[in-house]
Amino acid sequence: MRTTKAARLLAAGAAATALTLLSACGGGSREPAGEAPATTAPARPQVKKPQVNVLPGMPPVEDPADLYAADRPNRLSPVVRDFPSRVYVPNTNSDTVTVIDPATYRVVETIPVGDQPQHVVPSWDLKTLWVNNDLGNSLTPIDPRTGRAGKPVDVHDPYNLYFTPDGKYAVVMASMDRQLVFRDAHTMKVVKAVPVSCYGVNHADFSRDGGYFIVSCEFSGEILKVDTARMKVVGQERLPLRGAMPQDVKISPDGKLFYIADMMAHGVWILDGEKFTRPRLLPTGKGAHGLYISRDSREMYISNRGEGSVSVFDFPQNRLTKKWHLPGGGSPDMGGVSADGKVLWLSGRYNAEVYAIDTRTGAELARIKVGSGPHGLAVYPQPGRYSLGHTGIFR
Repeated sequence: MRTTKAARLLAAGAAATALTLLSACGGGSREPAGEAPATTAPARPQVKKPQVNVLPGMPPVEDPADLYAADRPNRLSPVVRDFPSRVYVPNTNSDTVTVIDPATYRVVETIPVGDQPQHVVPSWDLKTLWVNNDLGNSLTPIDPRTGRAGKPVDVHDPYNLYFTPDGKYAVVMASMDRQLVFRDAHTMKVVKAVPVSCYGVNHADFSRDGGYFIVSCEFSGEILKVDTARMKVVGQERLPLRGAMPQDVKISPDGKLFYIADMMAHGVWILDGEKFTRPRLLPTGKGAHGLYISRDSREMYISNRGEGSVSVFDFPQNRLTKKWHLPGGGSPDMGGVSADGKVLWLSGRYNAEVYAIDTRTGAELARIKVGSGPHGLAVYPQPGRYSLGHTGIFR
């Protein structure tokens, strides 16, 4: 949520990777003369994983039972393997990006950017970090190899940014304009602007086959279902709670359910994306906000901004198993998981700080001072073949 914009509102692939099927060749060994040939167990037939018919141009799904299979610890793409590990923190009120070295927990640079940066977003091809300068109506590119900022690109109302799974389009969450704007993923030229009737489009995630994506509408308490290829809203539903304010969206590892954090419902809505029927609420904590998947795809970390805690949801057990409280409190918001999966990084939205949290114990490893209003920080690089946007949704 962005407080400054809420006040204004209330007042007003992409090349696909070829899959190679390996066939096993059986070979016999010659036995010495006079001895019976040794019996050999028959080769086990290889079990083929079911294939998923995906959006044309989208890389194939590695494992239909685990959409995050490519996000295993330190499984970095060759594209990013030589990039220095950094944490990029957009400071909404300071108009800067703080750069942290995660090995030392020290600030190594502060980059001036445009007016009200909201999120730092990895591009689909992993080569660029885009800083969403919301009120500045621009995107500032950062080269993650050098850490240098480039010339801003004019883009109107870029509150948040996503990429279609085929890598063709960027999708700008133009919250105040009340639009989903499909742009060329490289030039950022407008391809199609899709008006929406809800208020405050802000976060999203894509279905397993890339055919649709679910969008949260923060200020009207609604969710949308959008057909990716047709660039068309095909479903709209109001959440069953007066005053709901949906935030981050994440799909389950098996692709069957979507989880939608809600800072006023103090929990996570669980939605069947295919049926798009009434979701159910899982209470987690006050001000539930960000959702992050562990490197083994077993857990989801839920930042509860209003109470300074992180809830842990176990997918195999289908329940909450832990809650970690930041010592002395805080306002954990958006972030990401380290490449090795050992540290959860979250911005402290109202405390001008960033938290590093041990994903094994929940202990606070560091609390680092940054600029005012830190929001959608990106940990980079991270494992994965391509990025779907936000602070790093990798497949």
